[in-house]
Amino acid sequence: MKKCLLFLLMGFVCLNLGAQVKKEIFESFKLQERRDVSYYFPEDYTDEKKYPLLIVLDAEYLFDLVVANVKFQSRLGHMPQAIVVGIDQGKNDIRWEDCAYEEDSGLPSDKGKMFFEFLGTEIIPYIETNYNIAPFKMFVGYDITANFGNYYLFKDRSLFNSYVSISPILAPEMENRVPARLSALDQEIFYNVIVEKEASDDRQLILQMNHNIKSITKESLHYFFDEYENADHVSIVAYGVGKAFDNVFNMFRPISPKEYKTEIITSDEPAFKYLEDRYALIEKLFGFEKPVELNDVMAIYAACRKKDDFESLKPLAELCKEQYPETMMGFYFEGEYYEEIGEPKKAYKTFEKAFQMEEIDFLTKDMALEKIDALKADFGY
Repeated sequence: MKKCLLFLLMGFVCLNLGAQVKKEIFESFKLQERRDVSYYFPEDYTDEKKYPLLIVLDAEYLFDLVVANVKFQSRLGHMPQAIVVGIDQGKNDIRWEDCAYEEDSGLPSDKGKMFFEFLGTEIIPYIETNYNIAPFKMFVGYDITANFGNYYLFKDRSLFNSYVSISPILAPEMENRVPARLSALDQEIFYNVIVEKEASDDRQLILQMNHNIKSITKESLHYFFDEYENADHVSIVAYGVGKAFDNVFNMFRPISPKEYKTEIITSDEPAFKYLEDRYALIEKLFGFEKPVELNDVMAIYAACRKKDDFESLKPLAELCKEQYPETMMGFYFEGEYYEEIGEPKKAYKTFEKAFQMEEIDFLTKDMALEKIDALKADFGY
C-alpha cells in the first residue's frame, strides 16, 4: 500500500513539473476545425500578477525557442514573466492556407480572414478569460506567417503592441501599407524586422519597407531592423527571437552603461524624467508597477551630477524615500539638492537624518558625516 502511494505521489510530482507546458486540441467555431495549440505558463503563475501574452505562429518550430527565451530572460529579470500560446501549422502545410492572401489586393483570402478571427476573437479572448493578462501582447511569425501579423495593424487599434517579423514574405503593397499604418496608429508599438543578408525574392521589398518605416518620426513607434551577414533563411530564426527580445524588453532591464552614455547624458531633458518615463511605460505596457532598480537610481544620480541637473535630485530623493525607506539614500540626495540650491541649513538637517539611516551601495555614514562637518565649518551650525 505504501509503495503504491509512493508511486502515486511520484506521478503527481511528474505531472506538476510538466504542467507549465501543455498542448490541447482547440475546437474553433470560426475555422470549423480542430487545431493543435500549445501553452506555456510560468511555474509560479498567480492571479495576483499580470502576464504579457505572446502569440506564436509556426509553433512546431518557434514555440520552444520563444519559451526558452521567455524562461531564461525572465529568470534573469530582463523581462517580465509571460504566457506563450503557439498555434501549430505544420501538418499538411496548413500555414499557407491560414496565411494566404489575394494576389491582386494583398489582403487575406477567405481562409485567411477566418484565421484572423480565430486568433483575435477565439484564442486571445479564451486566454484573457482564464488568465490574468497584461495589456502587452506580442505577435511572432516567420516568412509567410510573419506577413500575416501585419493585418492586425489595419484595425483602428492594433491588437498587438509588438511584432516580431522574421524574414517575412510580404504580400503585395505591404512595403507601403505597413509604414502607413505604423505612422497612423496612436499607440505604443514595437516593430521588429529580422532578416538574413542573402538574396531572396522578397529582399528588395523588405528593404523598401525598412526605408519607409525609418522615415517615420514618432516617440510611440519603436522600430528595429536587424540584418545578419552569415545567417540563412533557417538559422535566422534562432538569431531573430533573442534579438527581438533584447529590443522590446530593453526598458525592463537595468540601465546599461551604453544607455547611460548615449541616451541619458546626451539628452536635453532632466535626468529624472528619463527614469520616470521608463517606469511609466513599464506600468502602462505590463500592467504592474515595477520596483525601481538600485542600478537605475544610481545611473540617474550619476547623470544629475554629470549634467549639473540638481533639480532632478529632489524627485529622485523622494523616490528613494519611498522605494528604499530604511536607507540613507533619499535623505542624502535631498541634502545634496539643498546644498546645491543654496540652502545650507536645510542641507545640514537633512544630512543628519541620512547619517542615522542604513548605508547602501557607495553611500556611507562617513560621507554624510563629512557633509555635516563641512557645513559646520562653513556656516557654524
